[in-house]
Amino acid sequence: MKFGGSSVADARQIEKVKEIVKARLPRTPVVVASAHKGMTDMLINAAKAAARGEVDATRILERQRGVLRGIGADEWMLDHYFKEIEDLLRGISLVREASPRVLDHMQSFGERMSVRAIAYAFTRQGLKAEAYDAFDLGFITDDNFGAARPIEGHEALMKKLYAERVQPGTVPVITGFVGKTRAGEITTVGRNGSDYSATVFAAGLAAEECEIWTDTDGVMTSDPSVVKSAKNIPSMSFAEASELAYYGGRVLHPSTLLPAVKANIPVRVLNTNRPDHPGTVITESGGEAQGPITSIAYKENQSVITIESAKMLGQPGFLAKVFEMLGRAKIDVDMISTSEVTVSMTCAPSPNIPEAVRELEAFGRVTLDEKKSLVCVVGRSLKTKPGLAAKIFGALSSAEVNVEMISHGASAINLSLLVDDGDINRAVLAIHAALFA
Repeated sequence: MKFGGSSVADARQIEKVKEIVKARLPRTPVVVASAHKGMTDMLINAAKAAARGEVDATRILERQRGVLRGIGADEWMLDHYFKEIEDLLRGISLVREASPRVLDHMQSFGERMSVRAIAYAFTRQGLKAEAYDAFDLGFITDDNFGAARPIEGHEALMKKLYAERVQPGTVPVITGFVGKTRAGEITTVGRNGSDYSATVFAAGLAAEECEIWTDTDGVMTSDPSVVKSAKNIPSMSFAEASELAYYGGRVLHPSTLLPAVKANIPVRVLNTNRPDHPGTVITESGGEAQGPITSIAYKENQSVITIESAKMLGQPGFLAKVFEMLGRAKIDVDMISTSEVTVSMTCAPSPNIPEAVRELEAFGRVTLDEKKSLVCVVGRSLKTKPGLAAKIFGALSSAEVNVEMISHGASAINLSLLVDDGDINRAVLAIHAALFA
């Protein structure tokens, strides 16, 4: 059972979480928790400020002490963590640098403090619980700071350490997002990565299912902050959910489903504030489709790199060289469109893009367009239902939204479109109205 930042934001929310967990005691729940809402941003901002010589942990300490007061704990209960945070900030200020390794260490305090507050609140209210750092239960990772992944063989280690360290009759409350290398350096799996931590533990411990508790009624037909009429999706496949997560779906972290897919463990997305709502269940088959379209996701602030070169014409290996260079620059390409003498590629923001553009000029004329958005329409019947594409493009035309790139494979379950950032709300609203009316 994974609970996100908004689910454990304060004492009132933690009380809701306690009641949800208590109702599942016969199923021997394992809880994975995020930092309290807003805490991770505070930690990152404090580290960046320290790199400029401004050392101030006041907001972090006040935020955590406020939660402790709310749950009836001594507000000095986590003082040893507060001291570590202040010491780390002073160290950052001395060297004037917040490296990925240091940022991971700083961010880890959010989850490490949160699980201890949650476990205290549970126990105080009659639900025996104990806090654990994920790395003490086998979440050992590589040293790719900011996007770490568990090492090979972590499943066996998890089972062994869990059996040794978690007492029967006690609810473990485990840090999401955080891991540690074999050398003992703290890592994180990427922002909003507690979902991934939960499915890693679910797979490692052979759980019957993994519940992701959020602040929405499961996975929706689109972002409810944009489309007020967005509806719940009762069931969907791993493939559909993976596409939505990758293309900006607001409910699941992109890597979440990989461990669940490998272990074939159902993932259920539920609402902490409406625990009786059935939410969305994600399985290999996806259950019965509710219609030809499942959902619409989007990613803003994308860049488009375009190469124009006569060298492309009839030259095997041209694109191989381009992608080899992009790989060295650690630039991840999302969508690609080619013609005889041009190739356009979309990618997420990266500090390496300007240098990559300069290197790509060896292949031809290169242009860089920014502030673009990817819109992804996901559905099992995209390739077989006549007229769906016409509805989508007709809706965009009526909304006066210009489409700059299109991607749709012969066997794909998604249709991806590129539009201006400024058009994204109109585009999503128009497509949703046309397909879910």
